[in-house]
Amino acid sequence: MQQAPVPSILVGKAITTDSSGQVHLLPKYGNRHGLVAGATGTGKTVTLMTLAEGFSRIGVPVFLADVKGDVAGLAVAGTTSEKLQARLAQIGISDYRNEPAPVVFWDMWGKSGHPVRTTVSEMGPTLLGRILELNDTQGGVLDIVFKLADDRGLLLLDLEDLRALLGLIADERKDISTTYGLVSTQSIGAIQRALLRLEAEGAELFFGEPALELADLMRTTTDGRGVVNILAADQLILKPKLYSSFLLWLLSELFETLPEVGDMDKPKLVFVFDEAHLLFDDAPPALRQRIEQVVRIIRSKGVGVYFCSQFPDDVPDEILGQLGNRFQHALRAYTPRDQKAVRTAAETFVANPALDVAQAIGKLGTGEALVSTLQEKGVPMAVEHTLVAPPRCRMGAITDAERMQVRAGSPVGIKYDTRIDRDSAAEMLAKKAGQKAEQAQAPQARTREDDEGEQGGFGQAVKDAVFGTRRRQGMIETAAKQTARTVGSQVGRQILRGLLGGIFGGKR
Repeated sequence: MQQAPVPSILVGKAITTDSSGQVHLLPKYGNRHGLVAGATGTGKTVTLMTLAEGFSRIGVPVFLADVKGDVAGLAVAGTTSEKLQARLAQIGISDYRNEPAPVVFWDMWGKSGHPVRTTVSEMGPTLLGRILELNDTQGGVLDIVFKLADDRGLLLLDLEDLRALLGLIADERKDISTTYGLVSTQSIGAIQRALLRLEAEGAELFFGEPALELADLMRTTTDGRGVVNILAADQLILKPKLYSSFLLWLLSELFETLPEVGDMDKPKLVFVFDEAHLLFDDAPPALRQRIEQVVRIIRSKGVGVYFCSQFPDDVPDEILGQLGNRFQHALRAYTPRDQKAVRTAAETFVANPALDVAQAIGKLGTGEALVSTLQEKGVPMAVEHTLVAPPRCRMGAITDAERMQVRAGSPVGIKYDTRIDRDSAAEMLAKKAGQKAEQAQAPQARTREDDEGEQGGFGQAVKDAVFGTRRRQGMIETAAKQTARTVGSQVGRQILRGLLGGIFGGKR
């Protein structure tokens, strides 16, 4: 039986002078990545919501960050208005209905969604060093920490484990420097201070178990819709390095875990990277190469990556060239930086003879975009001035009560809402330190016990036989000491020997 073709995703209607057709995104090219760009307030978020709903309806799970809090509206049905009806009629949408998307909320701090956690080991030294803002020397020490943990079988799950390993290295610094490379106390101190700053920002909640399983981001509902995973990032975005490193870690995990699948009729997952410029700001060349590698190859694993930022040139050219689906909202060319961004955006589109792209970018209204998507055989369509279709959900924030209601019905809440703290490096090292302390005290304890045993064993029996009970013994010992002091130590010892000889039948 031949499988029914996957329906395309409606983006909107072309309003270019010589065109009046609808613009679609073909699902089989959804994993060829994309870019949503434009100035603040021009409709980027609504475009993202329209795309997320479209992918969800054809059974593709989506992951995206909610930087401003309004993407959460995907979880609640929208409302009809005259303005909305006019937009629907203009685009030619006849099957529109208000409905929510199947949503799961996530939050690194566990307040606005299920906690998102990973272990220190899974994060790895490179990304962790970027979060901690370490220099190359300090990053090298962090590499040694991870290598030492592997060699000694110590689990690095949370920041307490990392701190315990740093303490171990400080204690054994000379030996470790000989085996693994030079470790300075200054570098250890710098990493420890960076950990304190990270904990002060609440990031310790991010490291631990249960760690996020990628399968839980790739769920579908019983009616075949893809689950939209929304990460609450309104507070996380205030910590740019943590935000960008977390999303890059997640993307890297997908890259390393998912198998090759080749060309598919639709993606397995769509990953939206909002505020994309944060990913590349101050990123060292090695990290940029890693990002380029991930973006280039991950499409063969069925994952589409969509970057969202204000300017197209926020994304490096080597990555920008791999983004086949483009959605460019308005840019206002007030400054030389803006003018350059307009030229960059215009040059990256396939030309349309009926459209002056550079001029059109500055005149786009809210909810309008210049769109070019990949068509048959992967050929990009000529850019079209497009009226973007409205999403079916609420275009705005939701209440705390609505969020709690969605969270209460989540299929993964039982799994992630309760933190697990099993024995790892910190506990194992503390246990070893306790055992060493006990072993160090044991010889002293045995010496005291031996002395007490000798005094309380045969020696005590002799004392009791000679002097009677402890009370009488004390009286006699006192008298003997007084006699010894009076007569002299030599005479005292002779008297004592005479007494003992009489008791045991010896010669006097």
